Amino acid sequence: MIDNTQELAACREEADRYRLLVEQSTDMISRHTPTKEWTYIDASPAVELVVGYKPEEIIGMAGYEHFHPEDADNLSRRDDSVRYRQGVYTNVYRYRHKQGHYIWLETTSKVIRDENGKSKEIICVSRDVTEREEAQRDMRRLARVVEAASDMIMFCNHETHKLTYLNESAYHTLGSEKDTPVIYYLNQLFAEDVLNTLVKDALEHASLHGVWYGSIPMQLPENLNRVAEVREIIAHRNRRENDKVEYYSIIGRDITLRRQAEEEAKRHQLELAHMSRLLSVGEMATGLAHEVNQPLAAILNYCHGTQRRLGEGVDDPVQTVSNSMKLIMKQAKRASEIIKRMRSFVRKTDYQCIEFSVNDSCREVSAFLYQEALDHNITFDFHLGEGLPDLVADKVQIEQVLLNLMRNAIEAYSDCKKAYRPVIISTHTTEGYIHVSVEDKAKGISREGLANLFEPFYTSKSTGLGMGLSISQTIIETHGGQLWAESDGETGTHFYLKLPLREQ
Repeated sequence: MIDNTQELAACREEADRYRLLVEQSTDMISRHTPTKEWTYIDASPAVELVVGYKPEEIIGMAGYEHFHPEDADNLSRRDDSVRYRQGVYTNVYRYRHKQGHYIWLETTSKVIRDENGKSKEIICVSRDVTEREEAQRDMRRLARVVEAASDMIMFCNHETHKLTYLNESAYHTLGSEKDTPVIYYLNQLFAEDVLNTLVKDALEHASLHGVWYGSIPMQLPENLNRVAEVREIIAHRNRRENDKVEYYSIIGRDITLRRQAEEEAKRHQLELAHMSRLLSVGEMATGLAHEVNQPLAAILNYCHGTQRRLGEGVDDPVQTVSNSMKLIMKQAKRASEIIKRMRSFVRKTDYQCIEFSVNDSCREVSAFLYQEALDHNITFDFHLGEGLPDLVADKVQIEQVLLNLMRNAIEAYSDCKKAYRPVIISTHTTEGYIHVSVEDKAKGISREGLANLFEPFYTSKSTGLGMGLSISQTIIETHGGQLWAESDGETGTHFYLKLPLREQ
């Protein structure tokens, strides 16, 4: 009798401990009928913390009615969210809270059966996993975004530099398929010198500062005919292990279409620039013809004079012819230089970046305009800075801009009665820039004229297309510089351009 009493006391003590565990547990422990309604038979106090109901409210309630419609049949469908092991089911589903919103529950359930194997009840342990599920869903959404991104996204091991993940765009740009993946390392994607300098520096910067932004050209197989570059590198740290870098995210972009568009725009600009030079030479045709006629007329005069003197019987005919030939050669060379200068200016060329002196170009262009300036009684006044560094740019295009500015300055005097007509050309440098200015002392340009001066097809001339200044501004901006004009509308106009100095 004593033994039975002790055993009963021990059982009650153990039951009290289990009851205490159930009551203190933050997980919701509940009992349900083994029917489709899944009616609550009992529930631990945590039910209020998890789903908002008090135990006395939820007992007798059909639990099935609170399932989200999309998750109600997870168990019967053996959905991916359901796991089964040794008679225990674990299901993740949405469940309606007392306040009306849905939460995510993870429920582990086991069917209790009688001696005949018939279901008596279902014991469930449920916990709120809303934060976990939402975080996982956010990660899955992010993964879909990453996979669908047009940019190349690659994960790189920080020690081996092996690419552990590539999205669809990365595989496509590198010329392989996601279904038949290829193992890549960084040294396969960059030229050796680029890898050892730019890429190495970018990884170190990202490691120190968390992220790197810039532009690094990638080396793709030539047969792909693609151009790509890395734009961003992000260092991801393991917060549990001394904050060490765990891997890098490398974000690149296929810029083939952009590069093609840039090349097409450059070709278009070269065509416009060439057309502008042809139009400029056409407008100067009369002056150029006169300039070429001068040495030709001089040659003709020397020939006639020599012939006449030989007919009169000079004492030393050989010396007379020799002297005439020297003078004729000098004038022929002058004519040749004029033609050579004109042909060089109108020749259609590709973009050629060379090193040259801006001061020399100013003098050469003024010489090209010599006859036109002479016809308009124009004086070129030079204030050229000494010791200017050479400019690295397209010499033909820069001289085209100078020609447009000087011709505009000459033409500004066309309806001006001033006797002194200077075109003042100045050069100087500031830190990192060469400055050139072309100034006239004519009547100036109105405020409205200044506002539209660089617009295509805007012109105050009776002839011309009004493209010269627009093309000139485009050329200067393509070289990384600026071109602008200032005028008080009364005493003249001042054109300014500045170009960046660069290493050859």
